[in-house]
Amino acid sequence: MAIETMEYQRAAAARPRGQTKRQQQAGGTSVDRLATGLGWFSIGLGFAEVIAPRSVAKLVGSRNHSALLRFFGLREIAAGVGILKSGNPAPGLWARVGGDIVDIAFLASVLGARRSKKDRAIGATIAVAGVTALDILAAQKASSAYGAWPQARARAEAGLLINQPLEECYRFWRNVENAPRFMSYVESVRITGERRSHWVARTPGNMRIEWDSEITEDIPNQRISWRSLPGSDVMSSGSVEFDRAPGNRGTIVRVQMDYGNTAHAIGSALAKLVGKDPEQVAYKDLRRFKQILETGEVITTEGQPAGRSSGTTWLDSIAR
Repeated sequence: MAIETMEYQRAAAARPRGQTKRQQQAGGTSVDRLATGLGWFSIGLGFAEVIAPRSVAKLVGSRNHSALLRFFGLREIAAGVGILKSGNPAPGLWARVGGDIVDIAFLASVLGARRSKKDRAIGATIAVAGVTALDILAAQKASSAYGAWPQARARAEAGLLINQPLEECYRFWRNVENAPRFMSYVESVRITGERRSHWVARTPGNMRIEWDSEITEDIPNQRISWRSLPGSDVMSSGSVEFDRAPGNRGTIVRVQMDYGNTAHAIGSALAKLVGKDPEQVAYKDLRRFKQILETGEVITTEGQPAGRSSGTTWLDSIAR
């Protein structure tokens, strides 16, 4: 589970009119500044490749490829504009990483050509490799802050009345090692610190997912919030609130989940975390939580062991 960093939204709200979303340098975050620099670098390089492709080709040791370099230039300009104008720079930065890989492949072909300038091609390859490392670093940082792809994010909310005292509901949820009992496909949760834990899950496609989670807010018998840590396979956030029902007849439990996406190594598929109806799957998990609190087990209709139903959960759609 994870929480999305909000400082970027606050910075965007405070940005003066007329500025792009990455142009407010003063007081900006390190991710913002790095993304802005790479955005302008991408645009500058792109214009050079479009306007003077032969000069760029000569610089990298190639004797021709003007049309191809113009195409590369248009790609660079598009990526730069995407980084500077979008509220989330991560897609544009990952587009730059993809372009870097194409550039390295192009330079490899130049190195293999008989009439190419080997020393220039080698120098260009080293330079592109350095830029690629910087692009990957920036893209990873932006993905941790914003989520790699905004369209893959979704919010789910659910609430349910549970016929148990508020303190008991809070205590059961606060012990994160209870999560596999009502969250299907969560195989294990191991506490690694006072507020941190390591989660292991396996999706219906038998894909193993692991992430580290941190509780960011813990108000006893009221509210628990969490977030995943940078580098986790799962980027999401959530919170749960506990309120006494009218007449002290149980507890109203409200859950909110913000789903992100998995971010594996470059070249691998980015799997969706959210299915067609995230609120429905959040409700099903909450209903299992209710059954455990009220009866001690999850009621199933297919003869499965208690605590693990075949119903859909918030992890069901990972890697689909």
